[in-house]
Amino acid sequence: MRRYLIVDDNREFAENLAEIIRDGGGAAAVAASGAEALALAGTARFAAILTDMKMPHMGGAEVVHEFRRLDPAIPAIVMTAHVGDDALAAARAEGLLAVLPKPTPVERLLELLGRARRDGLVVVIEDDARLSDNVCELLASHGFAAVTAASVLETERLGPVRPFCALVDLRVPGGPDGEAMRRLGLKFPGLPLVVMTGVHAPPPVEAHRTFEKPFDSDALLDVVERLHAARPGAAP
Repeated sequence: MRRYLIVDDNREFAENLAEIIRDGGGAAAVAASGAEALALAGTARFAAILTDMKMPHMGGAEVVHEFRRLDPAIPAIVMTAHVGDDALAAARAEGLLAVLPKPTPVERLLELLGRARRDGLVVVIEDDARLSDNVCELLASHGFAAVTAASVLETERLGPVRPFCALVDLRVPGGPDGEAMRRLGLKFPGLPLVVMTGVHAPPPVEAHRTFEKPFDSDALLDVVERLHAARPGAAP
């Protein structure tokens, strides 16, 4: 049985979500604060963490960050009524499966929780916002979380995330073709790098696979699935 952790200072709201999850055949624990959530980190192997964005003392971004120190593999979903704030940008930088509005769309939430993959974080480097969003949505629909960058500088500023692969455009702002890929390879040695490109030039470092734009999204997803299955520590 998959077990989830719900973090929200509105305990009644959290308990309602937990009951919905239990009715769907899952298990759920509830924490009313970030500190309470962290205290639960060692008590169970959670399939995903679902946290409110705005809470006293420790917001959702910090909850995800601190929980990942104890359980780096856990997928994370945040809920927020404030979709444009800086705290949400900080949460996205941690690598999220999804951001959901409040009131929470229950059907969408249950779908995401059911598909959430542990150790399922992908880096997406792409300056075309629409393509980046489409790729992230494709990944999320199959349980993979994503952390994104749209320039060489943003690639350099990626935080201490633990991805299992990266999807990288060769041409993004801030440097010559392939510079973001080169820096990503230095930041995450040994990380499988999958190129998505319209540039007819060799990548600066070895690529696991290259897709020319426009590419077949199913073929891209198949490569991601294979890399996730082959990651170190994956179950045989």
